[in-house]
Amino acid sequence: MEETEIVLLRDKAKVMRKIMIEMGYKCGSSAHFGGGLSIVEILIALYGKVLKFRSEDPRWEDRDRFILSKGHGVLGFYAALYTFGLIGDDEIASFQQNESEFIAHPIMNLNFGIESSNGSLGHGLSLGVGIAIAARMKKKTFRTYVLLGDGECNEGSVWEAVMCASHHKLNNLIAIVDRNSMQNDGKSADVMSFASLESVWKGFGWNVLSIDGHDIDGLVNSMMPIQNIDKPTVVIANTIKGKGISFMENVASWHHGALTKKIYEQAIEELS
Repeated sequence: MEETEIVLLRDKAKVMRKIMIEMGYKCGSSAHFGGGLSIVEILIALYGKVLKFRSEDPRWEDRDRFILSKGHGVLGFYAALYTFGLIGDDEIASFQQNESEFIAHPIMNLNFGIESSNGSLGHGLSLGVGIAIAARMKKKTFRTYVLLGDGECNEGSVWEAVMCASHHKLNNLIAIVDRNSMQNDGKSADVMSFASLESVWKGFGWNVLSIDGHDIDGLVNSMMPIQNIDKPTVVIANTIKGKGISFMENVASWHHGALTKKIYEQAIEELS
């Protein structure tokens, strides 16, 4: 990408983080901040450059599919949908309000570009495998992107999907792992350690890329179509939980928390 384009996308990342903080404060209750803030650049790269979609026609048949498997990252997801024209002010303002569809985890609504409902971890990749297989059977060229958390990779269902995708050589499927190295209960390595996350995915037959998950240009390059490959791709995105808000970064208690007026103002000041 040109440097000017990268700068514009970085600016959108700042705006998205501000939207997230405002949503989390105005809802009047607790929200998932840490894992939403860590995926902002991933979502910017996807919606700003990689994904084929039409904001004016979210049900376009040939659109690329995006599944937020780590559903608790929904603050970042809603901010991306808003930033790129798939939802509006009313939807953002309704976050976690009575009778709203925009709650703490995504609810499938194709009119808003939300491809799947996700709450319990470990199911998004299986859905993505099914969509990728269906695309191949229908001779469609769209690609399916699934964003998981590194803590989510503790779920056995993830690895069943990983095996299935490899067996079927689903080169139209891309998984992105948000490796922020933390989860609700603390450091991911303390909860369930991997000798090497890259080696595990590679052992299952995937094409594996490991990058800085806050480098928008690198993310775009890693998620663009790869020619002459007969296997699915996983991008291990190394991120910081709570990225962009100093007192939230790498602090497990901000996986899910509430903002007081003072803390809200402090966060907004940092983002400004």
